[in-house]
Formats: sequence, structure tokens, C-alpha cells
Amino acid sequence: MRIGLYCPAETGHLNTMLPIGEALLQRGHQVIFIGLEDAKDKVEAIEGIDFFPVATEKFPQGSTPAIFKTLGELKGMSALIYTVKTFRDIAEAILQDGAESCKSLHLDGMVVDQSTSEGVAIAKYLDLPYVTVCSALPFDTEAATPPVFTTWTYQNTLLGKLRNILVHKLIAAPFGAIVQAPIKKFLKKYKIAIPKSFNSPLAIICQQPKSFEFPRRNLPQNFYFTGPYHTTTSRKQIDFPWDQLNVKPLIYASMGTLQNRLGDVFQKIAAACASLDVQLVISLGGSANPEDIPRLPGNPLVVSYAPQIELLKQAQLTITHAGMNTTLESLTQGVPMVAIPVTNDQPGIAARIKWSGVGEFITLDQLTTEKLHQTIKTVLNDSTYQERAKQSQQEICRSGGTSQAVDIIEMAIATRAMVIAPS
Repeated sequence: MRIGLYCPAETGHLNTMLPIGEALLQRGHQVIFIGLEDAKDKVEAIEGIDFFPVATEKFPQGSTPAIFKTLGELKGMSALIYTVKTFRDIAEAILQDGAESCKSLHLDGMVVDQSTSEGVAIAKYLDLPYVTVCSALPFDTEAATPPVFTTWTYQNTLLGKLRNILVHKLIAAPFGAIVQAPIKKFLKKYKIAIPKSFNSPLAIICQQPKSFEFPRRNLPQNFYFTGPYHTTTSRKQIDFPWDQLNVKPLIYASMGTLQNRLGDVFQKIAAACASLDVQLVISLGGSANPEDIPRLPGNPLVVSYAPQIELLKQAQLTITHAGMNTTLESLTQGVPMVAIPVTNDQPGIAARIKWSGVGEFITLDQLTTEKLHQTIKTVLNDSTYQERAKQSQQEICRSGGTSQAVDIIEMAIATRAMVIAPS
């Protein structure tokens, strides 16, 4: 089959989608990635996946790094608002020329990131079956499940449900309406019915292990927890000073590649670890060159980028912004975490880190060196966190991962019928 992939030109989403594309290639399918120019290098790192650029006039090469630079300097609600507006602008530009130009691809079906409803609009315009991929927390709302941009824990109580419903209506729903406005306008223009949900009616695949999600009672029949899809194939080869690692317990710290321009956070991380008998490795995620930042307490090993998966195989603890990729890659290696969420769905992921027992979190407004120091000591010294992380690792090993995801995608596109998950 000829299968189109669509997701944002951002590392976290590409690191989820491209392993699916690689697995589809290995099964003999033709795979075409549809997206902004800035995704091209990562896409073409996987030999065999074709790249089809869209919205090249409004978002030429270099546009998304500029967006991410601005986003990296924001936090909390201001970062969330900026993200929502950016998603809206990209959706509008994609649909202006992308949908029509995609006719030339003669696709049999699509795989679409859940955060990009414009991909669904393209599939509907071309009358194609599509599968939804959740590379972030699932957007599906339930009364007892808190909004993903909060650190609230699961509360199946009347007050908890009322709180969640109110915030969804006051904040989440209006933000969703902003993003979907150009998409609904496009569908109306071509007299295509606007769906109640932009999730695929055929199959929804989520890379979380089931134990990492709050209890869910109303997920669709076609919703699958498959486990992560991460590989290193599409990632740049990174030179790393492996000879500088010592025998001390390794703590790996990364604030991701987006909201990572918070120099005071790296200062506090270094200071919190300075008096511990550990080796701290800090990845700046491209936010700066190590030589350009002030000297950090404890003299940690600081790099611009790190070979994350390889380092996690040696780590005893991850300090993370609670991005989904770093979180799942830590769990895949059985590594517990201390999370410092910044914005978007990171607070919700941090809440799940604590709820599932694989770590703790500290919000930015509560972050102090002393509190972080004590939290790191707690997670390092209490074996319960390690045990829970190892249980998650075993669950991930048993899950179908990329193979199961591709089985579902093949069946959904080939049959155009709902692929019902086992109860």
C-alpha cells in the first residue's frame, strides 16, 4: 500500500511517527511523509521514506526552529497559548495548498498524529482511511481525568469530576476551537461533514503502556495501548565523551528540545546534585553551547545534545521536563524520574509519573535547589521507585510496540473497518 504519514515537524512527534514509517517500509509498503520543510532531514535519515513538502511559502525551511526558540523562552499558560496559535497557523497554511497537492500522491491511507486535525481534514478530502497516533497524552476526555495541562491527580469523586469538567469547558474547549477553526472552515468549503471527533473511526494507537495512564472507563473500542515506538534510526549520530563517564551512579538531566531555555533550572539541577555521590550529565537540548553557559555547581558533564537512549541504559535516575519521549524512553530502560514540567501536556505526564509510582515531580513555581535535592535523594534511595520503573519496563517489553501498531494500521487501511481492541 501507499501510506502517508502526517505529524508536526518537532522532535517529539517525529520520534514517534518515523519508527512506524520505518516498520511499514520493512513490510513492503511505500511510505510518504507529508509535512513542513523542517522535517525533511529527519525523515530522509530513514532510507526509503519519501518526503512531500507542504506549506513551503508560509513555512519555509528554518521556520520551525524560530518558533521553537520563542517557545523555549516561555512557560506555563503563555507557552500553551503560543503553542495553540502556532498549531492553528500551521493548520491553515497546510490546508491552503497541501490538501489539493496531496492528490498526486495516490495514497491508500494515512497515519495522522492526534494533535494535527488538519491531517484528518486531508484524509477526509481525499476520502482515505486513516489511523490516529497519540504521541502525547490522549486527548480523549473523561470526567474523572484531569486536563493534561494540570498536575492534578486522578479523582473519581463528585468534586474532582466537577473541577475537571469546568476547566475543560473554560480552557481546553476554547483552545481546541481555536486550533480547529481553519479545519472546520476547510471541511465546510468542500461540503464534508464535520466529525464529532477527529480521532480515527478505525483505530487509535497510543504509545503509553496502559499502567502509565489514569483509569479510563470510556475509551473507544478501537483504542489501543501499544507501548513505545522509539528507535535511533532517524536520530542524528551524536559525538559524546564516553571516556568522561566514571563509575559513580549516573543521573541524566534533560529539559527536552523545546521549553529548554530556562538557565536557572539547569543551575538548580546542578546545585541539587553537587553534594551527592553521583555523576550528573546535562543535555541542553540545543538551547546553548556548553562553553557559553556559566560554570555549573559540581562540575557536571554538559553537552549540547546527548545520545539519550544510550545514556539511559546506564542511568540510575532521569531529571526531565516530563516530555512523553524522555518519559517513555526512561521507562523502557527501567529508570525512575524526577520531573520538572514546564507547559503543554508535561504537567499531566508529571502527574502520571507520580501516580504510577515511577518518580516524583516539582512544579516550576515550587522549584528550589533544596527541594530538588531532597526529591532526588528520595527517588534514588527508595527502592520502590526503581521497582515500579522495572515493572513498567517489563510491561513495555511485553507490549506489541511498533509491530502491534503496524498490524493495526495495515488492517484498518486495508479493510476500512474498525479494528476493535481486545477487552
